[in-house]
Amino acid sequence: MESHEDFVIPSFRKADVLNAIERAEGTDLCISRPKERLRWGIELPFDTDFVTFVWFDALINYISFAGYNKAEGSDLPDFDQLWPAQIHIIGKDILVPSHSIYWTCMLHAIGFSDDQIPSLLVHGWWNIKKKADDGAEVAGSEKMSKSLGNVVDPVALVDTFGQDAVRYYLVRDIHTGRDSDYDMDRLVILFNSELANNLGNLCNRALNMTKRYSGGITVASDYDDETSQQLRASLATVVEKYRRHMDKYEISFALEAVIEFISGTNVYAEQHKPWEIAKDETKTEELNTVLNHMVEAVALASVLLKPVIPSACKRIQTQLNAEHLGDILLDDLKWGILPIGQEVAKPKPVFPRIQLEE
Repeated sequence: MESHEDFVIPSFRKADVLNAIERAEGTDLCISRPKERLRWGIELPFDTDFVTFVWFDALINYISFAGYNKAEGSDLPDFDQLWPAQIHIIGKDILVPSHSIYWTCMLHAIGFSDDQIPSLLVHGWWNIKKKADDGAEVAGSEKMSKSLGNVVDPVALVDTFGQDAVRYYLVRDIHTGRDSDYDMDRLVILFNSELANNLGNLCNRALNMTKRYSGGITVASDYDDETSQQLRASLATVVEKYRRHMDKYEISFALEAVIEFISGTNVYAEQHKPWEIAKDETKTEELNTVLNHMVEAVALASVLLKPVIPSACKRIQTQLNAEHLGDILLDDLKWGILPIGQEVAKPKPVFPRIQLEE
């Protein structure tokens, strides 16, 4: 806890662990329970009067399934290829004491160094609005629970709204480590406003106007102005924010940065109004520059959003005739990932608006 600043993520969860360590100071971790008190459990191989403490038995699976100390000829994986894990994701209710104290004690006892023990990424709960006996919503929210019968089936959600909407909502509307209230209206609002109206609209306009005004091909242009320079320069800021938040597992904030970039591109389009300057033959150079910038922004957004909505981004990249975008890494992301002369396809709606029946 003291030598590794990022052992518990987010950092505000550290206080729970430190308090638990302080309360447990001077006590041993008992890994067994007497059969006279607990009949069920896995019997200790060296004392048949005792069974294994359930957490000790459960936690060891994290390394045993990965091939730790496997028998000769076992088909388990090569442990050294999988360990140390990059991150260990757990719920906040099992942080203390099992994962932050028991697990680290066990790994240290086996001989693992601090650097071989993965950080704990602690997620919050999806809560749901409370309802009265008659089904009417009341103030406040509560944890989803099978016993309460208030669990939302994610498969049913996907059947209703599609995987893109559900995936986007589940990482966009909760901040890492915090609780969040599930709200179907929020799912619809976020999808319609940020994907359908914002990115979907940009994609549709960029490709449609490129097809209409330049034969579906991006055309070289010597035109440049301050707004075009600002849009290109904004990419560096977006990538920096995106990387910083992703490195901290703050996916919702990383997505905010991407949405700001998309919104900025739509503002850029409104400033130049390519649908109007297309009527003026003296502004062909400006038109080509604006369309190139809009198409490029769509391509960049598809790369940044791919970890969250991969199928939608693949459809965008297919319409851009740019399958190579699927292989671009963040370190390689820069303005100009689409070459001049890129031929785009006729756009098809990637994010059709969700309409809820009254």
